[in-house]
Amino acid sequence: MRIGVLTSGGDAPGMNAAIRAVVRTAIFNKIEVYGINRGYAGLLEKDISPLNVYSVADILQRGGTILRTSRSDFFATEAGVKQGAAVLEEYGIEHLIIIGGDGSLMGALALQKLGVSVIGIPGTIDNDLGCSDYTIGFDTAVTTALDAISKIRDTTYSHNRINVVQVMGRKCGDIALFSGLAGGAEALILPEVETDLDGICRRLLIGKDRGKLHSIVMLAEGCGNYRDYCVKIEELTQVTTKGTNLGYIQRGGSPSNMDRNLACFMGYNAIQAIVKKETGSVMVQRLGGYLGIPLEEAIQMKKIFRQDIYDIAMVLSI
Repeated sequence: MRIGVLTSGGDAPGMNAAIRAVVRTAIFNKIEVYGINRGYAGLLEKDISPLNVYSVADILQRGGTILRTSRSDFFATEAGVKQGAAVLEEYGIEHLIIIGGDGSLMGALALQKLGVSVIGIPGTIDNDLGCSDYTIGFDTAVTTALDAISKIRDTTYSHNRINVVQVMGRKCGDIALFSGLAGGAEALILPEVETDLDGICRRLLIGKDRGKLHSIVMLAEGCGNYRDYCVKIEELTQVTTKGTNLGYIQRGGSPSNMDRNLACFMGYNAIQAIVKKETGSVMVQRLGGYLGIPLEEAIQMKKIFRQDIYDIAMVLSI
């Protein structure tokens, strides 16, 4: 048996750990593995090479992806998907494992509709897939944001300021939510919650009147640009307000313990699904366990906002 593995879309810490788990579990089961470089673009360009145990040595702790990644506009077309399926057939690749976010899984579904046997592994720092409680890379991104918040808080305290910290996540506010709770942020601005900026500013001023010397406002990127919020908050509070956009540092760095283990379990289970002939699914973590959910069903599952965590953050930040 011969399989292929690729990483697609935005990189996420833990992707290398997932690649390693896929390759080593496959070889243990006497399955031949080919790595497809640069995602779907590399598939179309036949940038494909065999992988062995040594190919994935010493990558467990590395961020990014050794297979590299990209986005391909042509693959999103009907002709592009057909070409991708033809390349897989040419190389004798019977099953394809795709590690990535929602766009990557949509590409997997398009291939599946052409008869390609696929398995998805959710890898994205955004944690925006409804099918899995956590995605590979999310925990590391939160840890990176938390470290930055701690450093920003030092200088914000020294200058008695408000600081708006913008984090990634697209239309999902989980990075802002989880890092805001852990970092003791005084306010959270998230896509899932209607923004009451007047109310947020009143809350900040009440804290100031009680003796708080500084405040942190967490902003999810799906809510707009931090610079605009800095101007508005300073106007409403008359407190000097600065901003920080953490940007791509959230995608880099050595993956956390949680992301490494998540990747190992998902990569291992992806190969087990192939061995058991249970392809056409996405490996997910739900309620502490691991299982495969049919690909089309997984893509359609809506992300549920953790209102309970938001409520706790609001109570603890008074």
